[in-house]
Order: sequence, then structure tokens, then C-alpha cells
Amino acid sequence: MGNCCGDCGSCAGCARELVLTGKEIDFLKKLGQIPFLPVARNMGDLTPVYLEDGDREEMGLILQCLEKKGLISLDFDKPLRGFDQSAYASYPIRGSMALTERGQKVLEMMEYQGIQGE
Repeated sequence: MGNCCGDCGSCAGCARELVLTGKEIDFLKKLGQIPFLPVARNMGDLTPVYLEDGDREEMGLILQCLEKKGLISLDFDKPLRGFDQSAYASYPIRGSMALTERGQKVLEMMEYQGIQGE
């Protein structure tokens, strides 16, 4: 991780470089347009579920990677109000996700530099 001093309090990627896949970029852009999206999971399973786009397993991996990079937050104790949750009815734990401050800054930088997703 480069010259990490370990004083940041949490590791959200101290390296000067952030590597994102095209699908991660696309999802960040989606969260830039729609500030809060639904997320769910099964009891005893930490894998996030997002049913609105793509393959469920692939989306779970994308969400985990973006969260680990400190770009999104997954809040399973804050379900979306006014959202039709019928697609998520089989999942006992429902919440929401949003960009973090770091995610917003990265998205702004990507837009400034003209970086495209897939």
C-alpha cells in the first residue's frame, strides 16, 4: 500500500491509486444520479443483494468491493421509505446504500477527467 503510516484510523486505501472495474464505475455513476438505492441480505449471510441490475452474485461482489474501497456505505438498518420492496420480500434484512464522501469525490474526479465505465 505504498508508504502507509497507519494513522488514518481505518484502511480505505492509502495508496495514491484506486483501481475500479468498468462495472464499479457504472454503479458509482448510478449512485451519483440516484442518491439512495435498496440493498438486502439474508440472515447470517453478509453478502449484499441488489436486484435492480445485472446478475445477483456479480452485483453482490461489486457492492462488497465498493464498500471495501470506502466508496459506498451499505446501511442494513436504514431501509428506503416509499420504495416498493416487493422484489426484496424474501430477504429478512433490508436497507439502503449511498455514496460515501470519498465516493462522491472519486465520482467528481472521474467526471472531471472524462473516465467512462463499460
